[in-house]
Amino acid sequence: MAFVDYENIWTGLWERGYELTPERLVQFLQQYADRTGVELLAIYLYANFDREEFWRTQTSFEKTNIFTRHVFGKNSYTNTDLRRNAADSELMLEAQEILLTRPSTVDLFLFLTGDGDFLPLVRKIRAWGKDVKIIGVDGSVHHSLQQYSEHFDVVRELFNPGEDEVYEPAKDIEQFIQILGQLQIRMPYVASTKARAALCEQLGRSMPQVKELVRYALREKIISEREHPDPSLKIGRTKIYLLDLDNPLVAQVLGQNREDVRRRYDQLNAGN
Repeated sequence: MAFVDYENIWTGLWERGYELTPERLVQFLQQYADRTGVELLAIYLYANFDREEFWRTQTSFEKTNIFTRHVFGKNSYTNTDLRRNAADSELMLEAQEILLTRPSTVDLFLFLTGDGDFLPLVRKIRAWGKDVKIIGVDGSVHHSLQQYSEHFDVVRELFNPGEDEVYEPAKDIEQFIQILGQLQIRMPYVASTKARAALCEQLGRSMPQVKELVRYALREKIISEREHPDPSLKIGRTKIYLLDLDNPLVAQVLGQNREDVRRRYDQLNAGN
């Protein structure tokens, strides 16, 4: 059986500029099972599906016969800190339950994670005479799990870099700044969903490419993101993007418009 710490794997790939979609993950697991000659009885996947990045993915996973577990935890965009490591705990409990209640069913436990907190569980499973394999993103697997890890390039296995055209967000970053700046001059605030839709339309890029472009801008500190209160919305708040007006590239691209954007930000902050 396979157990997927989806947020851990997704984040490790995101930091390398790749987006792990449900379809790609399912294909990868099926190929792994075929290559290793194992019968994959079930796949359990754990994630906080309230995260904006994971919206609508739960249905996609369920349609491919993956058993999903929605685990609410820390919200990335609010300071709630509801349940630390919640997905890890749920995954470990379910894996132990299967180990104890169905010991004759499973010979190999496959974990997609790189989190060192899984070591006690790995030891317990092995003590029961079962095999354990860890698949994690290269460079993100904790040293305590290395001896149980499958040693292949997960990025290459999942994405075949070099064989497919790789999107280079740096080439679009100046237009990104221009588009976002114009939106922020015209509107009281720019919600993340509105910004991404406009970027798709004006850049002629797909939504996955635009999301990669946004992540690039965040990493390069060209933009920041924060929650903005809006009583007209059902949840009372939304996520917005803000250009870093002190960033040299932002200042260069916006030119005289930078002061217009700054005034809009002053109004935004005064309204909070």
